[in-house]
Amino acid sequence: MQKELSARIEILPTLNRAQLVIIWAKNFSKEPPPTLRKQLMVPLLAYRMQERELGGLSHTARRRLREIAASLKADGPLQERSDSSPQSGARLIRLWKGETHEVIATGSGYEYRGQTYSSLSKIAREITGTRWSGPLFFGVRKP
Repeated sequence: MQKELSARIEILPTLNRAQLVIIWAKNFSKEPPPTLRKQLMVPLLAYRMQERELGGLSHTARRRLREIAASLKADGPLQERSDSSPQSGARLIRLWKGETHEVIATGSGYEYRGQTYSSLSKIAREITGTRWSGPLFFGVRKP
């Protein structure tokens, strides 16, 4: 199945525009824009063919793209949103070399042992003595 898909994708660059238009209509149920160049049609068709055969973007990715599109339509500034940032008040607990470390997320950073830090990575470095991704160290983001 994937070998067939790979073979169909591999031949796309060798086809002329008229042949690509036929494949486009089958995959998108409409004609391509008349000004769309062959060099752009090929990767778009390849993606669409893979998407139809293997599945598309995840629900999370589609939702995030809709959020970005909505913020661009509003002509407002794009607000940075980090999926790995814990909510204010969240307690992060990590056991490291037999010692339990507790961090509390605040609105402006993180509190660890009575001190305020601007990032989880700085706390992870304080604990381990080496550079770590703080969100990975505390398990708020998967590797």
